[in-house]
Amino acid sequence: MRKRRSCAGVWVSDGRPSVPTQATPTLAAIFMLVATMFIAATTLLAKALGTDTLGPGLPPFMVTFGRFAFAWATIVTIVAVARPRLTRPAVGLHIGRTACGFAGVTLMFAAAALIPLTDATAIVFLNPIFGMILAIPLLGERVGPWRWLAAIIALAGAAVLIRPGGSAVEAGALLALGAALALGMELIFIKRLSGREAPLQVLLVNNSLGLCLATAFAVVFWQTPTGPQWAAMAALGVLMACAQFCFVNAMARADASYVTPFSYLTLVFAGLYDGVIFGVVPDVVGLTGACLILTGAALLAWREGRRAKVPQSPVPSGPAPRPTPR
Repeated sequence: MRKRRSCAGVWVSDGRPSVPTQATPTLAAIFMLVATMFIAATTLLAKALGTDTLGPGLPPFMVTFGRFAFAWATIVTIVAVARPRLTRPAVGLHIGRTACGFAGVTLMFAAAALIPLTDATAIVFLNPIFGMILAIPLLGERVGPWRWLAAIIALAGAAVLIRPGGSAVEAGALLALGAALALGMELIFIKRLSGREAPLQVLLVNNSLGLCLATAFAVVFWQTPTGPQWAAMAALGVLMACAQFCFVNAMARADASYVTPFSYLTLVFAGLYDGVIFGVVPDVVGLTGACLILTGAALLAWREGRRAKVPQSPVPSGPAPRPTPR
């Protein structure tokens, strides 16, 4: 069976991704590091677009439209050059994932305009916790004490960051909390999609559907962007596409348990960008809440890594069970 390397650097055979012949953890870490820089930069641009930095603040739906429009253009260009073999997509799963991702991204952009980027980014890091909780009724997964402990620690951090009493801060934190919930639901659909289709096809379908949805909302909430705002939206979309590209490459080159902790550097870059550009310095409350959330997320990632290394019991004779998508 003939194999070739796709533009994402993943070995594919007849259009299906497979594990590279040799794991390259150092390169995987570099890809994830670059991805976190890009993701933090998108929140910075979303904050600039949602405030009066580049002109009259745009509604979150307009920012989301720019994100999907220019990310779609970038991915279509890559597909046109690479010309990968596309298969029939699981339309229902893609629609569910896109709807949740659209809601999560829009809420995250709205939150970034109201609260410090470190607070918004930290709260959004609750999405794997929500994904774990939602997997119980939706995927039938069992959750042990370590995973519940991780969830409790992370949710305690979110409670700290919500800071009851300050109207603007509280509203922004609640928007970020909604974003984390929506993105946690998106993880359920990603688990069902994983292994079914090539990563580049998943990105193409997701961004195509997302663009259709974002356009429908942008028509209702349309506000003509200024020249600098168009440039910022273009940069946001391209950076998001590049972040997805780097993330796919990172996950293809090393175990998820090794790569995932590097994603927490997004919080560091978000705080750095916010401080340099907007002069926002995280306070003690914000740092405390962020540390709690990251502790819970790191504990969950560590536990998942340990579980993945436990040898599976022999499969009994009979028809092979269908593997659970990740």
